[in-house]
Amino acid sequence: MTAILKVDTIQDTAGNNIINESSNTITIGASGDTISIPSGATITNSGTANNFGGGKVLQVVFGSTSTETRNNSNTLADTTLTANITPSATNSKVLVIVMQNGCDKTNANAGNQMIIKLLRGSTQISTLTNNGGYSNSSIPLSFGTVGGCLLDEPSSTSQLTYKTQFSCGNNTAGVGVQGTGGENSHITLMEIGA
Repeated sequence: MTAILKVDTIQDTAGNNIINESSNTITIGASGDTISIPSGATITNSGTANNFGGGKVLQVVFGSTSTETRNNSNTLADTTLTANITPSATNSKVLVIVMQNGCDKTNANAGNQMIIKLLRGSTQISTLTNNGGYSNSSIPLSFGTVGGCLLDEPSSTSQLTYKTQFSCGNNTAGVGVQGTGGENSHITLMEIGA
């Protein structure tokens, strides 16, 4: 047999409300009270949690590449630096931290430029460098690291792909690894709760 206890308010022995229900809102405790969750207990939220404060890191995704990508045109090309993240809520933000290593040009033509961009899917969201230029055609151009940090607002709960693209004018350049045996390129994605 199932027993049902129907009350609007539960009080302690001093007459203080412990649990109160009014207009479909349940209040546990009162101002100044401490609500303690025992060790080993789990609180599961299947709805919306409000007023817990924003700015919390909900998940972190890290991507790295040791593969060099080379390009010899003005057309932006994908690098192998990429990472995927699926936000848990549409009002979450994604903090993107990227370090693109190892950009170099040889036999340079004066005035050419190296362009490196950060994308979410096919959408360009930031330019890491738009003027990796040089003026002496006899000196190779080299970048140790090109990086950036961006707080993106994708408004999505679908999987998102963040990546870099680059172009280099009319000479061959490579990105991905900083020199022979050098540092890999890295990208870190953090979901920040609203």
